[in-house]
Parts: sequence; C-alpha cells; structure tokens
Amino acid sequence: MLAALTGAGLSASAGLNAFIPLLIVSVFSRFTTFIELPAHLAWLESWQAIIITSAFLAAELILDKIPGVDHVNDLIQSAIRPLVGGVIFAATSSAQVVDESIFWQENPVLAGILGAIVAAIVHTAKATSRPAINASTGGTGAPLASFAEDATAVALSFVAVFLPVFVLVFFVALGIAFYRVITTGRRRRRRRSERAKQTREEREALAAEKGKSAWWRIRGKHPED
Repeated sequence: MLAALTGAGLSASAGLNAFIPLLIVSVFSRFTTFIELPAHLAWLESWQAIIITSAFLAAELILDKIPGVDHVNDLIQSAIRPLVGGVIFAATSSAQVVDESIFWQENPVLAGILGAIVAAIVHTAKATSRPAINASTGGTGAPLASFAEDATAVALSFVAVFLPVFVLVFFVALGIAFYRVITTGRRRRRRRSERAKQTREEREALAAEKGKSAWWRIRGKHPED
C-alpha cells in the first residue's frame, strides 16, 4: 500500500512538472540507500540521466512562467508528463522505498499504466487551469501559478517518499485548488463579458437619444449628395 502511494504521489508530481520528481528520485537513488531502483530502471540514477533531467528542468522552470509560452509548453508536455509518470511509478513502487512491494515488481506494466493515468489527470487539470489564470489576470498570474505548482511538485515528491500516507491529503487539496481556479476563472470571464455587453447597450442607447446611429454602424458609408 505504501509503495503504491509513493508511486502515485510521484506520478502526480510529474503531472505538474515531469522533471522535479524524476530528478529527486535519480539523486536519491544515486546518493542514498533509501531508494534502490529495480535493475531494469537503474539507468535513472546514472550521471547522464541526472544531467539531462537537470537541463530539461531548467528549461521547464523558465518556459512555464511565460504567458502564452506556458500553453505551448503544456501541449508538448502532454506526452512527456504521462510518460514520466508511468516510468516513475514503476520505478519507485517496486523499489525499496519505505517498504518493498513484490506485487509491483511482478507487474511493472500495470504500475506504468497507473502512473501514466495519474500524471495525465493532474497534467490535464493543470493545463486547463492555466488559461483560466492567464485570462483572469491578464497573464500576470502565470509566474505565480507556476511557482506554486513547482513548490507543490517538490513538496509532494518528498511527502511521497518519506510520508506516503499523506499523499491522499495532497490529492484532495490539489483537486480543490484546481476546481476553484477553473470555476473562478470562468466566473470572471463571464462577468467581463456581461460588463462589455452592458457598456455596448448603454453606448447604443445614448447614441439613439441623440438621434444618431452607433458609430460602428455607419463606418464606411458616405453621405448622399
């Protein structure tokens, strides 16, 4: 059970930022005995994997904080995050993390599928909420949201490794946060649309009172001689 929670927590973290939990697991596996990866995934602790993951993480930390670019980045990450989630679930759920699960060692494909699903769900919620944040804040909220997601990914990764029983608490908190962001963004866009409509109606009414048509209705027309 604890091994599954560890894998699920790290996969969810990968849904926010694929390279944060991947780098944490790689470093822990290489420099500590707390995580001992199965033989077929031992390449994750190699120096090559650590360096490449660090480079991708640096790029992700920058790109995800630029309004507009963050959306393109999320589109690209739609394939990467679930893939990393699957790998990291399979790696850690069968590793010696808190306890060692024979079940996950014997079913690595199932672990990979579950990890990919968890990461995909979190990624979809993140990718859906970001446009709502950008629209409601004029793009100024993107860096703050990205910092919050990165911090959550780091915290969730460490909780998944050291205190996996609290992973479920993080899942509930993430669900509530994403729901509030998405619904709040929709309400703000709806209010702006209603205010814009009201402004147009008031402008038309004022023009009608003066016996004139609205300026955009007569643009391009020429008075008759």
